[in-house]
Amino acid sequence: MNAFVNEAKAKTAGEETLDPADWEQLRVLARRITDDAVDYTRDIRERPLWRDMPPEVRARFRSPLPREGRPLAEVYDDLVTHMLPYPMGNIHPRFWMWYMGASNFTGALGDFLAAILGSNLGGGDHAAAEIDQQVVAWMKEIMGYPATASGTLVSGGSMANLIGLTVARNRMSGIDMRDLGIGALKAPLRFYSSDQVHSCHRIALETMGLGNRALCRVPSDAACRMDIPALRKFIARDRAAGLQPACVIATAGTVNTGAIDDLEAIADFCADEGLWLHVDGCIGALLAIAPEGKALVRGIARADSIALDPHKWLHAPFEVGCALVRDADAHFGAFTVTPEYLENAPRGIASGAWLHDFGLQTSRGFRALKVWMALEEQGAAKFGRLIDQDLAHARHLSERITATPDLRLCFPTTINIVCFRYDPGGLSEPELKRLNTEIMVRMQEAGVAAVSDTTVQGRHCLRAALNNHRTTRADLDILIDEVARQGAALIGDAVSGSH
Repeated sequence: MNAFVNEAKAKTAGEETLDPADWEQLRVLARRITDDAVDYTRDIRERPLWRDMPPEVRARFRSPLPREGRPLAEVYDDLVTHMLPYPMGNIHPRFWMWYMGASNFTGALGDFLAAILGSNLGGGDHAAAEIDQQVVAWMKEIMGYPATASGTLVSGGSMANLIGLTVARNRMSGIDMRDLGIGALKAPLRFYSSDQVHSCHRIALETMGLGNRALCRVPSDAACRMDIPALRKFIARDRAAGLQPACVIATAGTVNTGAIDDLEAIADFCADEGLWLHVDGCIGALLAIAPEGKALVRGIARADSIALDPHKWLHAPFEVGCALVRDADAHFGAFTVTPEYLENAPRGIASGAWLHDFGLQTSRGFRALKVWMALEEQGAAKFGRLIDQDLAHARHLSERITATPDLRLCFPTTINIVCFRYDPGGLSEPELKRLNTEIMVRMQEAGVAAVSDTTVQGRHCLRAALNNHRTTRADLDILIDEVARQGAALIGDAVSGSH
C-alpha cells in the first residue's frame, strides 16, 4: 500500500487540490472553531436574540465574487465579526416566532461528520444509506406505522407534503398518471383541507399540475378545526358536479393556532368514502412520543401518508423532514426510474438500494446522521418529555395572559402555539393590529423576545410558538412583562400625543 501511496504522490506533484498545504495548521484552526461553537451555544442567553445589521455588514455580503483565495483563518475571522453577531435567533430560549426547532449541539456535530463523509444518499451500499433507512424506520415506529410501510427523508415539511400528495394523486387518479399525465384524467381531481391549511399545499397542487382550484378549503370551526359536516357537503357537491374527490388533508397542528383536526373522525369518513387520507403532521405529529400529548393525535396511524419534521420537535439542525406512506408499492411506483447509469450491480457500491426512488432528488444529502446521533444520545423518551414540557409552558403562558390586565387570549391553546394580543379596550381592529405589530417589532429590535403575528378568522394576534428546549417559565414571564410594558408605553404615548 505504501508503494502505491508514494507513487501517487510522485505523479501528482504540482497538481492542485482543495486539501490544505498544512494539516496541523488546519487542526489548530478547527479546534478554535469548535471551542468558539461550544462557547457560542453555552452563552446564548448572554447575547441579544437578534440585532439589526449595520450597513457596512450588509455591504460585506454583497461584495463581488472573490477571484483569488485568502487564508482560512482570515475567512473565519470575517465570519466571527460579520455573521455570528447577527443570527436569526431561533436557538435563543426566547425565540418563539415561527415554528422551528432550537437545534442541538450533537445534531450540529452530526452535520459536520456528514459533511466530512460527503456521502450522496441517492443510494448505494454504504453505512450512511443504512443510517438513512434506520431513521426512516424510527419515524415509522413513532407514528405507529407498520415496518412494511415506506418513507423518505427530505428537506422539510413542504417537500414531505408534496411527496405524500403526489402518491395520493397517482393512486387515486384511476389512470397511469406517470405515463399519460393529468390531461388524461376522466374528471378533475379534488383535494380537501380546512381553511387553516399550510400554504405549501396550494403550492404542491399547483406543482402537481392540478391547480389551486383543486384544493377545496373547508371552513374551520370556532376551535380552528376542520368542520366535518361541511367536508361531507363539499364532497357530495363535487361528486354531483362530475368532479373526482381524491384526498382529504387533515392537519395535526395548524400553523396559525396549533389546532388538530379530528383525526379519528376524518379517518372513518375517508374509509367510508374511499378517499386517501394525508396528514400534515409537520407541527404536531411528534406528539405521538409524548406521554401526555400523544392522546391529541390519536388516529394519526390510520393515515395513508404523513408528513413530519424532525427539525421541529426533534430539534435537528435545519434541514430535515420526513414523508411516510403506508403503501410502499404506491410510494415506490410514484417516483422510481432506473436509467442505464444507475442499474444495480450484483456486488459492490452499486448493489445497495436506490433511495432516490422514493422522491424527487437523485442527489440527496446525509440528513439522517444528525437525527440518528441525537436520538441515540438522548433517547426518544427524553424528546417526548420535552414535548410535554412545551405543552406545559403553553398552558403557563396562557394562564399568565388571562391573569394580566389588557392581555387577551385570541384562540384556545391546543398544543404549544399561543395566540394573544394587547387589547386595552376601545380600539378598532386596524388600530389593534398596528399596536400589536409595533409591540412585536420593538421586542425584536431590543433583542428581548421574538414572537410572530398572524390573522385568524379576521382577528389579528401575536403568536408564540413554544418549540424551544431552552425555554423556561422565567422566559415566558419576561415575555408577558415586556408585552404589557410596551403596550402601556405605546398607549401612553398615543394619549400624550393627542393632547
